[in-house]
Amino acid sequence: MDDKETLHRYLRTQRASLLSKLDGLDEYQIRRPMTSTGTNLLGLVKHVASVELGYFGEVFGRPPDRELPWFADDAEVNADMWATPDETRDEIVALHTFSATHSDATIEALPLDAVGDVPWWGDKSRVTLHQMLVHMCVETARHAGHADIVRELIDGAVGGRPDDPNIPSIDWPAYRERLESAARQAGSTA
Repeated sequence: MDDKETLHRYLRTQRASLLSKLDGLDEYQIRRPMTSTGTNLLGLVKHVASVELGYFGEVFGRPPDRELPWFADDAEVNADMWATPDETRDEIVALHTFSATHSDATIEALPLDAVGDVPWWGDKSRVTLHQMLVHMCVETARHAGHADIVRELIDGAVGGRPDDPNIPSIDWPAYRERLESAARQAGSTA
């Protein structure tokens, strides 16, 4: 596998991981703000789809045929980080699919050294497809990690799938209590 194929495979894997966190949850659960800053699962999917369209669309002169009203000058701050009651799960997932398809076409059409321009990056706006692939792998993985924790807070689900071999089968409450005890002990000696 060459570098472009490797990066593209990792991006696809992270996209799928992020989307999988919606599986089995109802409308309230996928929209529920689980942190003090409002982080929620459907908002993470909406955000990643939105920024990916920008990085693999506008940046390389391949703008998508789709308006994203949450990026308009008069849009509410952070409007790409949550779904309004009128925005459905299906619409956000369809946006994610559209974004991935559009991005995949850009990635497949251009060489890694293709040059683009990220106007919102100021004096570091000149980039290559290689940089954008690395950037979106990191961006998507970061938000997939947020989604992992948000999903665990919602219903206790952990890992990439129910039978994930990377998740040990242990007594989680006892394990957590052991960590809490170790933290308290370390905190009392600091």
